[in-house]
Amino acid sequence: MTKSQLIAIVAKKAHLTKRASEEAIEALFEEVIRSLRKGEKVVISGFGTFYLGKVKDKQVVPFGQENKRQTIKGHRVVNFRVGKPLKKTVW
Repeated sequence: MTKSQLIAIVAKKAHLTKRASEEAIEALFEEVIRSLRKGEKVVISGFGTFYLGKVKDKQVVPFGQENKRQTIKGHRVVNFRVGKPLKKTVW
């Protein structure tokens, strides 16, 4: 499903215009992103939890080039843990 398909479905089910539906979805995404930037968890009951994780620095060796070690810097990543109702529905 694409973002435009999601907007159309929300507009139809909520009896909104596509413009109003797009604004609502954009507001939701913006708030999720804002919360994650601040390091907060985002819990959507019945759906799941978005949270930040950290990846440590790691040394990698390109295939066939053992003398060329490279370091990948540590960084933050967004993780998602599925909620029980969604898990029961999908699995």
